[in-house]
Amino acid sequence: MALVRWEPTRELSALQNEMNRLFGSFFDVPTTPSGGAARGQWIPAIDLVETAGEYVLRADLPGLDADDVKIELDENVLTLSGERTTQHEQQADGYRRIERASGSFSRSLTLPAGVDPEHINASFDNGVLEIHIPRPEQPKPRRIAIETATEPSSDSERASSPGEVAVAA
Repeated sequence: MALVRWEPTRELSALQNEMNRLFGSFFDVPTTPSGGAARGQWIPAIDLVETAGEYVLRADLPGLDADDVKIELDENVLTLSGERTTQHEQQADGYRRIERASGSFSRSLTLPAGVDPEHINASFDNGVLEIHIPRPEQPKPRRIAIETATEPSSDSERASSPGEVAVAA
């Protein structure tokens, strides 16, 4: 028979992990067949496209109006938020069926430094929010002229006669 050393901390850790697993599965948010959250939180799909002069963000927000969506820019973080309420419910024979995800949502994206917030435009058409964000102008290299020591720049540095050297004080 092998002797095994008893470690109470390992036993407590195993018990804590089991309790976390149990309560984690008990309080999980139910999901829809498509994998999204059924109630409480909704995560709309977004696309971010980079072109030569701008970034274009498109968010699918079906069932919402422009007044239902809030766009904020704070310290180069663009945040979309809003809420979609449940509208289509069917009740028959004691069963209730809700297939569309609803609830509040919030999506945040960090924009590159230098984006001008005054030139960001947003439009909303047929449930699609489109935000145009101009790309920040990249710093361009600057050429610096080099002065040579063979060309004196002031009269005080010139020699007064051949063979004499003037010294600046």
